[in-house]
This record gives sequence, structure tokens and C-alpha cells, in this order.
Amino acid sequence: MKTERQEKILELIRAQDIVTQNDLAAALHAAGISGTQATISRDMRELGLTKEQGPEGGYRYVAPRQNTTQDHIDRLRTIFKESVTSVDVAQNLLVVKTLPGLASAACSAIDSMGYPGLIGTLAGDDTAFLAMADNAVAERFRMEIAGML
Repeated sequence: MKTERQEKILELIRAQDIVTQNDLAAALHAAGISGTQATISRDMRELGLTKEQGPEGGYRYVAPRQNTTQDHIDRLRTIFKESVTSVDVAQNLLVVKTLPGLASAACSAIDSMGYPGLIGTLAGDDTAFLAMADNAVAERFRMEIAGML
């Protein structure tokens, strides 16, 4: 029951602007799900709901953003556009050149992606080495990085 209710809460706040807990309780009731104010409040806290300004200027409840692959790609793209100067491949190694002091940030972003075929990274001041599983994976990742620059 709790899981169903929480899934419905997430569905409702994505589908419509829910401004108050009373709005949420009414929407749940209309969907055939009952719950006390205390239960709904607890669900909201467990789900990590927060209020955010909507496009019309009013505030509404939103779910926390998950770290999806797209989020990682966007983060990586930003870091790379601002810090990477070149990327080269040497068999199964990628050599990433960055602005001074930014190789570690580039490696951290790459590590957090969980890229398949990435064995490990090593960062210096302005150079990072990425060990890939094989030459083909290295070349494919090099092309992805080059596309982000």
C-alpha cells in the first residue's frame, strides 16, 4: 500500500502542479488512494519532495532529480567543454589534456559515469590517462569525448 501510494504521489506531482499537501491529498483521494495528512507528510519526506518555482512563477512540489545517465552526460559535457583541450588514443589508453589543475575534475566526472569498458583513470595536473578494456572501446570513447568538445 505504501509503495503504491508513493508511486502515485510521484506520478501526480509530475503530471500536475501540486502546491499544498491538501492538494496532494485531494488528488490522491480522486485517484482512489486514501491517507491521513500525517501519512502523506511522511511519504513526502521519505520521497524527498521539495518545492520549486514553476514556469508560471508559482511554487509546486517536485521529486528530487535522479543521477541518470543523461545527468552524467550533461555534467561531463560541461566539464569537458570548460576544461579539456584535446584527447588522443594510444591503443587501449586515452590521453586527455586539460587546462592546468582540471585533470582531476575530468577524471572524477568520468569515474562517476560508470562507462562500460572503463577500467580506471589517473589524473595529473593537466593530463589524465584513461585505461579502457580494449582498443575498440578506447576509440569509441575518444569519439564520444571529441563530440563533447
